[in-house]
Amino acid sequence: QVQLVESGGGLVQAGGSLRLSCAASGSIFSINAMGWYRQAPGKQRELVARITSGGNTNSADSVKDRFTISRNNTKNTVYLQMNSLKPEDTAVYYCNADILSGSGSPRVYWGQGTQVTVSS
Repeated sequence: QVQLVESGGGLVQAGGSLRLSCAASGSIFSINAMGWYRQAPGKQRELVARITSGGNTNSADSVKDRFTISRNNTKNTVYLQMNSLKPEDTAVYYCNADILSGSGSPRVYWGQGTQVTVSS
């Protein structure tokens, strides 16, 4: 059984910073791309940033130059460093990962989500 567990969310004032972490555990053979998505109330879930196993990244225009995604392949962990936070960044943040597990079939797993609230 594969699990993704996120941590690091919370309440922060505008202009502040937070660092999210997401650790994958279980019967994992390999992890391909990992990413962060977010969903604000009344809105669809959207991609924030994504990183491949080789370290190539892409991110939404709304967070470029403010958010940085990184990963530690030894720890099966992906991070999202969020700087210069704005109230519009308020959302539940979800990590996901494309994992080949002991079941033998690669699939995308999702974390449970962590709330990020930015006050003005």
